[in-house]
Amino acid sequence: MDETLIEIRDMKKIYNPGENEVRALDGIDLTICEKEFVAIIGHSGSGKSTLMNMLGCLDVPTTGTYMLHGIDVSDMDDNELSDVRNREIGFIFQDPMTSLNPTMRIGKQIEEVFVGKKNMSAAEKKQKALEILKLVGISDGERRYKQYPHELSGGMKQRVMIAIALVGSPSIVIADEPTTSLDVTIEAQILDLLKNLQKTLNTSIILITHD
Repeated sequence: MDETLIEIRDMKKIYNPGENEVRALDGIDLTICEKEFVAIIGHSGSGKSTLMNMLGCLDVPTTGTYMLHGIDVSDMDDNELSDVRNREIGFIFQDPMTSLNPTMRIGKQIEEVFVGKKNMSAAEKKQKALEILKLVGISDGERRYKQYPHELSGGMKQRVMIAIALVGSPSIVIADEPTTSLDVTIEAQILDLLKNLQKTLNTSIILITHD
């Protein structure tokens, strides 16, 4: 059996403590193993985004513990959380156009993510980026490498976002409503891609969705 990757115990996130407090999370317990595919499903306002922020080390809980690889990240400061994100976590966001730089070529955007992760030459970065594009089903990577986001279809943009999330071989990939803006056919293709990546890579995938 795969080892425990994430262990959350009695996690609470309280906004405006006091008379008008909002308990976005109220006593969450969650265990996720290495190489596991987990879907966190709930309607708008149910706390999915707050839990995602905790899992992604974008925020810390009011109380409770979050153990990642056996290390408590619950009370880390911003710099420590940034280091954890850089080493451990890749993000796929709902709308690629809010995450991709419209003025930068696709290849350059992937290469930029390598900064701070590995000491690589420009040629090595490009080769690694092309390998990642192929991994997410973009076989004509050389052509796509030179394109800008507006030249790509919605499904292709999301594949690029998945490629960026995989840079550095993270142990966790968090996908936040990754198919909301896609039609049914492309949605199925992206979900199949995520399932296949989870099976072939040493990573856990956490899918946040209302569907």
